[in-house]
Amino acid sequence: MGEYDIGYPHSRAKRVLKEGVRTIKNRMIAFRLDKKYYDGEREDGYGGFNYDGRWSKIMPEIIARYSLSSNSAALDVGCKKGFFLHDLKAALPGVKIQGVENHLYPIENAMESVKPYLKFSEYEKLPFKDREFDFVMAFASIYMLNLRGVMDALREIQRVGKGKSYITVGAYRTKEERDLFLEWTLLGTTVLHVDEWFEVFKETGYTGDYFFTSASSLHLVRG
Repeated sequence: MGEYDIGYPHSRAKRVLKEGVRTIKNRMIAFRLDKKYYDGEREDGYGGFNYDGRWSKIMPEIIARYSLSSNSAALDVGCKKGFFLHDLKAALPGVKIQGVENHLYPIENAMESVKPYLKFSEYEKLPFKDREFDFVMAFASIYMLNLRGVMDALREIQRVGKGKSYITVGAYRTKEERDLFLEWTLLGTTVLHVDEWFEVFKETGYTGDYFFTSASSLHLVRG
């Protein structure tokens, strides 16, 4: 396990950041984690978080890398409205799925196909048994926590899984990357240098795959 780009279909176009593009007001609205963040204005969040099937495009590769089958159990930490779990179940109809969110809006507005499998839970204390899941995903979710929360969440991901997991975390390699990412992100709270993330992984015993979400990976440029 190690650094791995899962191939999530982001736009390849440059994202030009103009001065003051996102203000403290936008961040306060985003941290409500309600309708305004998911389905409100773009400057406050997603600007409409709707299913478009993009996970299905890379699901065969995910299934192959993590040796998933209809007999597997998978957990999505920070599942939002359940799009990943919906596409996983469509690809592997017998798979056991669970999703958790630490706020209610996405659960209440989740896809009907997966809503029964979603739970409200803090990421730092997952309501599951040790080694319950063959695969654990935490995509764009845990780095909204403070450092202590991130560390506790990583320990929990390690505890409930069997070693196969995938997380994304906010990261930078240069000061310019750091500044660009912090100007762009609404929820990013624990944003560390990649070398610092390695220290966190070591401290928490995290052994799964990871991807560093950064200004470079998001194609951020200053306008």
